Amino acid sequence: MDRRNFIKTTSLAFAAATLGVPAANAAITSPTPRNSAKGLQLRFFPYELKLRHAFNLARSSRTTTPDVQVEISYDGLTGYGEASMPPYLGESVDSVMTFLSNLDLSRINDPFALEDIHEYMESVAPDNCAAKAAVDIALHDLTGKIMGQPWHRIWGLNADKTPCTSFTIGMDKPEVVVQKVAEAAPYRILKVKVGLGDDRNLVEIIRRERPDVPICVDANQGWDDREAALDMCHWLRERGCLFVEQPFDKARLDDAAWLTERSPLPIIADEAVRRIGDIRRLAGTCSGINIKLMKCGGMHEAYQMATLARALGMKVMLGCMTETTCGVTAAAQLSPLADYADLDGNLLIANDRFSGLKIIDGRITLPDAPGIGVTPLEA
Repeated sequence: MDRRNFIKTTSLAFAAATLGVPAANAAITSPTPRNSAKGLQLRFFPYELKLRHAFNLARSSRTTTPDVQVEISYDGLTGYGEASMPPYLGESVDSVMTFLSNLDLSRINDPFALEDIHEYMESVAPDNCAAKAAVDIALHDLTGKIMGQPWHRIWGLNADKTPCTSFTIGMDKPEVVVQKVAEAAPYRILKVKVGLGDDRNLVEIIRRERPDVPICVDANQGWDDREAALDMCHWLRERGCLFVEQPFDKARLDDAAWLTERSPLPIIADEAVRRIGDIRRLAGTCSGINIKLMKCGGMHEAYQMATLARALGMKVMLGCMTETTCGVTAAAQLSPLADYADLDGNLLIANDRFSGLKIIDGRITLPDAPGIGVTPLEA
């Protein structure tokens, strides 16, 4: 047996033992050798994402998103990852490039040692979650390729149970909102950004254009008055809204708990939750959480967060930043665990670098390719 096939069979058994993969998958596998003379080879470069429309939120607006692309190579295979950095995360191209420059992955001879690698990254610098997510995603892509399996299958998830993804309609002039809704025709759920005071008019415009499509609403911390928020939740329910995301400032947990207790719609926390340690603190203050790879440090922790949230009876939403198909497809590997998905970040940019997941009749369709399932586009 050659070295790569030995790694593939042994590592699949290792994944089965540690991640609870069904026995049918475990049967085609076995421990991973830990002895590449070269270790992991890391490459990275900045890549600005250009948005198709201005991205208008309750507290900000932008037409680009800073991003850093990451590649990790080992034994002739390459895994891809990325760090996308909207302003509220507190990271920048400079901070991500500095963090990655301080990593010495060549000292690591086992790409499957995810816990050890995360501990090492934490020892280099705390926080920097988007930068760590880029490394984590690339490692999952790489190890999945070594095993010859996509990560949803390694986790034992059913690709037929993926949810529909919402498509985001940002705040804008009425005529631009109408244009965005027309562009969203293939999607079966629309996500509406609100929080600037003209929320009802925006929802009514969308309802006139797409009266039969469920919507969800994201206030991005833009609501202030909890009584008005409760009135809005009742009004939204009458207009086919599924849930409300992050209505208040993330620090206002008492108000979030008050609204969650009374709202006819589920309340989903986004900015209020980043890492797994936040989940128990938020229990009782919201109906569910929005997990994003760029907030939590990657797929490794995101899987743990989804598992814990479900155990606590909370709804699970999978979201993303404006990202290439690389980051979005990585998140989508978890999507069979999700009640809701908002994985449209790659659809909002004009300069994608990858192919990967597809949206067919509004539903996430996972690729069968190993790893996270992405392929670089021709330059």
